[in-house]
Amino acid sequence: MTTLPIDLSALTAEERKQFDAAPAVLSPDCDAVCCLYMRYSSDRQTEQSIEGQLRDLISHCKQHRYRIAAVYVDRAISAHAAMEKRPAFQQMLLDSARAPWKTVLVWKLDRFARNREDSAIARMRLRKNGCNVESAKEGISKNPEGVILESLLEGMAEYYSLELSQKVKRGMSETARKGQSTGGPIPLGYTVSNKRLTADPATAPLVVEAFTRYAAGETVAAICKSFNARGLRTARGTQFNKSSFQNVFRNEKYIGVYKYDGIQTENAVPRLIDDDLWAAVQSRLKTNAQAPARGKAKVPYLLAGKIFCGHCGAPMIGECGRGKAGRTYNYYSCSTRRRAHTCDKKPVPKDWIEDIVARDALDVLTDEVIDYVSTVAARQSEKEIQETTQIPVLRQQLKDTDVKLRNLLKALESSASAPDIIVTRIAELESQKKALTAQLSAESRSVLPLTKEMVTCFLETVRARAIPLETQKPMLLDLLVNSVTLYDDTPGFLTIKTAYNLTNLPPKTFRLPTSECSDINQIGSPNRKRADAKASASFFTQCAAGFPAAFAYRCSCCFNAA
Repeated sequence: MTTLPIDLSALTAEERKQFDAAPAVLSPDCDAVCCLYMRYSSDRQTEQSIEGQLRDLISHCKQHRYRIAAVYVDRAISAHAAMEKRPAFQQMLLDSARAPWKTVLVWKLDRFARNREDSAIARMRLRKNGCNVESAKEGISKNPEGVILESLLEGMAEYYSLELSQKVKRGMSETARKGQSTGGPIPLGYTVSNKRLTADPATAPLVVEAFTRYAAGETVAAICKSFNARGLRTARGTQFNKSSFQNVFRNEKYIGVYKYDGIQTENAVPRLIDDDLWAAVQSRLKTNAQAPARGKAKVPYLLAGKIFCGHCGAPMIGECGRGKAGRTYNYYSCSTRRRAHTCDKKPVPKDWIEDIVARDALDVLTDEVIDYVSTVAARQSEKEIQETTQIPVLRQQLKDTDVKLRNLLKALESSASAPDIIVTRIAELESQKKALTAQLSAESRSVLPLTKEMVTCFLETVRARAIPLETQKPMLLDLLVNSVTLYDDTPGFLTIKTAYNLTNLPPKTFRLPTSECSDINQIGSPNRKRADAKASASFFTQCAAGFPAAFAYRCSCCFNAA
């Protein structure tokens, strides 16, 4: 095998062979540099394999003259898993600060993330490092229409993923109501028989022993040491540790209670521990309880790059501060006030202002707007498919083959005898047609044609508030909101001016009492490590040139003048 100039250790030997057959994608003569990110889930058996994703990605790179500089692969990891649990994804984000590539190429956008919040956080970090995300099979362009299409695709992916999750949960809930196992690890002391948990004669006594010894005052460490010394193992087959028993001692299945997604079924599981012993253990756990360490949450500022100070015109940036009672607050603050202390615009709570703007955006989704956005998105989707896939070529080849077949059949019908050459040629064309049809079918299955009906249905679902606002917010703000300008009005009031991406919608002004966001008065000095809002500022500013008439960009200066 040829020695390759990049690290492909994340790939199998069979997968690496694809680069031997396509050396052009590693050539320094290519027009642009990208990295590949691939992922598949262990719980989705029909999902495109890494080998299949790689084949399509290499084909895309050959077509668009991309040089592949790095390859990142997460195997058997769900997109719903926290980003921190996707090691290759984390490495890719880390490398983006210094890597030669500026494009992260994925098979489809759902390979990147199925969660809007995670996607926003990751994209913000990539944009800060001058990088973008591109889908090979969805063929989303970088023009304004492409941005709209991408926003809709991500929103729809998350919605339908959530819908599927809810359907699965409903099925699992019914299973739980019957006291049947819903899957997952089997607790120590039990085994599964006919979909129900039953007491395991070999390990159930160990559970009773652990409860008894802990209630008598023995430490968890001592119990672990004793069990491990005897060669005993957990339900997962590992050695016992402190966390193992913390979970055991809090598991209500041992007193016959089966819980799933808020459903509690009594006497659904064989009881191993009596009430007195259970109460004694819970009492000691409560006495010894320690507050868990609090990790720093990554907070996406959804209005970053779109929210401006009405007093000085400067962008408002996302920051966090700690209140007098130790509570953490996230808010938007005028960058001039933060940097030069020359503006007196007060900060506003992040969630409060985002909710107000998002709820207003829902009202923007009139029938006319939905019809227009659906038309634009469907037209752009078809355009991208035509320009970035082999479907048009295959369709034309099929059409040409049919014409040739019809002509030969006419010639055959008009001939007194059937020349062997005509019969042979008809057989060849029939075989060619069959192969083209199969190829077209495979290519069509690999793309996502976004129809007007699909987009309309989705946006109507959003408008009907069928899913939580928190899920809808990122898409609503990306798709519909151009800019938000805030003014401190007369004492006790805040004026909010919102401009939209649709020019036929005039800016809207709200005047609200600041008492609705009074928690902001509790904020102390912001943390030094604040969110960098500049990374998100490029979303619409990059789209200024060439934006269609219906989607004219308006900068903060134009907006203020309006």
